[in-house]
Amino acid sequence: MAPSPPSKRAVSQYATTSDKLAQRVAILSYDTNPQPWYSWLSSRLDIASAKDILEVGSGTGELWQHVDTSSLAAKTITLTDFSAAMCDKLRELHAHPPTSVTTVKQCDAASLPFGDSAFDLVIANHMLYHLDSPEAALMEFARVLRPGGRLAVSLNGRDHIAELLELGRTVGRPSPILDAARITAETAPGLLSTYFQDVATERFPGDFDVPVAGPVLGYLDSWGDEAMKGTQEADARALVETRIAEEGSFRVRKNMVLFLAVKA
Repeated sequence: MAPSPPSKRAVSQYATTSDKLAQRVAILSYDTNPQPWYSWLSSRLDIASAKDILEVGSGTGELWQHVDTSSLAAKTITLTDFSAAMCDKLRELHAHPPTSVTTVKQCDAASLPFGDSAFDLVIANHMLYHLDSPEAALMEFARVLRPGGRLAVSLNGRDHIAELLELGRTVGRPSPILDAARITAETAPGLLSTYFQDVATERFPGDFDVPVAGPVLGYLDSWGDEAMKGTQEADARALVETRIAEEGSFRVRKNMVLFLAVKA
């Protein structure tokens, strides 16, 4: 299978800036789960048992701010992203131990510049749906993993953030991500089992309970290449603030799923 670059949508969103990702990540702080997403995720990766670790599509590297640093001794940690802007953020981690990041590479997930069987653990956190061909990336993950190596993939279900999607449609700011996604939490088990074995699934419990309009508007704003129009923002703010006044918050259901698998 020929290498498949990030989708045009992903390039327009992330190639030159990390701001849009930051707008989306901000809503994680309003999770009803007392354990934050990145802490929950890191607790399930069993980093202590891996020596050579690769994260693909690392974004701003937020995961590594939530990993127990005592588990990172003598590890080789490689972070990659296709975006130059994201890699600049990742190099800030590289420059400030004790994150133990040893390498930052700008590259495509479906054309990794690493040899066969180079890693014990590959992590792909909420990134596969940005690719035109997730299958090409999964083949690469299998190639660079050693036999018995582990893969961790997180994805969203099709009903994830349904309230935000509906709000966006109502004010003329629809999200293009769901319609463009070539893989979701619903379709992932079948694709993963093509290249890996022992596929296990765990859903991250909780919802987002947002008491102010700002993070909701920021999330909607992140969907476009241009800022929201004044009328769009005003209409969205009115709807969000009305719900907050009536219900005490703007509640957003989530469907975030972690998949763990093993290379045969």
